[in-house]
Amino acid sequence: MSLPSARGIGGDVLRGVTPGSERPQRKTRRGDGLAAAGFLAPSGIGFLLFVLTPTVGVVLLSFFDWNLLSPPSFVGGANYLQLFKDHHLLAVFGSTTYMAVAILAINIVIGLLLAVLLEVRMPRWIRGFFRLSFLFPFVVSSSAVALIWRFLLDKDFGLVNYWLSFLGIQHINWLGTTQWAPVAIILVNSWKTLGFSILIYIAGLQGIPNEVREAAIVDGANAWTRFWRITFPLLSPTVFFLLVINTINAFQVFAEPRVLTQGGPGDSSRTIVEYIYDTAFQGFEIGYASTVGLTLVLLLVILTLIQFRLSRRWTFYE
Repeated sequence: MSLPSARGIGGDVLRGVTPGSERPQRKTRRGDGLAAAGFLAPSGIGFLLFVLTPTVGVVLLSFFDWNLLSPPSFVGGANYLQLFKDHHLLAVFGSTTYMAVAILAINIVIGLLLAVLLEVRMPRWIRGFFRLSFLFPFVVSSSAVALIWRFLLDKDFGLVNYWLSFLGIQHINWLGTTQWAPVAIILVNSWKTLGFSILIYIAGLQGIPNEVREAAIVDGANAWTRFWRITFPLLSPTVFFLLVINTINAFQVFAEPRVLTQGGPGDSSRTIVEYIYDTAFQGFEIGYASTVGLTLVLLLVILTLIQFRLSRRWTFYE
């Protein structure tokens, strides 16, 4: 029987591998791999069941005509051709874009302003009160928020018109005119979602080193200069994150217009998600509703890619 050479044993020792230790290391790696697979399994199964499978189903349904009552029939690209003949779709996309841009501007600009104000030195209990008051609407159901605001915005008995009357402003028909119905949707959705943006902004502001701000103060920079030259550049990744998330959320508003205005008057406050719902479950055009849904997905993908492309010019990472 031949013995292992001294060179072979010495080489293993130099590499930190002792004779007989490779098998336990393999078992350890295998155990780590199984543990990682076990932790990832719930997310993977959830993604498979609730994201990938519905997405594939929507793509397939877009090539069929199905009314939920009779078996689906293959129509090829007829649903996609119908997109160019649907005059309501263009109006709905227009109203959705108008409301989404306004909601996005409020969340990004007003959210940043309020977050900066909340970071000003004040008693801790007052700061906590304001943070809680802004965050509370975000955790409440969208339908509940819309139902409450439906009473507040009532033309004759709503508290909003009641208080406006003290300023000499006549009662506004918030929910019954094409001019004010989209504004009501914008105000209600922004009131609900603003707290999330403020919370993320505060987290970003707290991540900025105090040494940088103190150095700017020593150099004589005023508050405005410190904000534009220090705070905003260091906060730009947070702004970019909120820009992407709020864009996606703003184009998917559903509960507020559904409860407040039913999308009316006309299509002035109807969102694309509400149009998809009406087409599928009131018009029983499941195939065409799936096609419209894919157009929304495509729009959001394009907007996200544009935002990522433009972010290279103004987003700075440490």
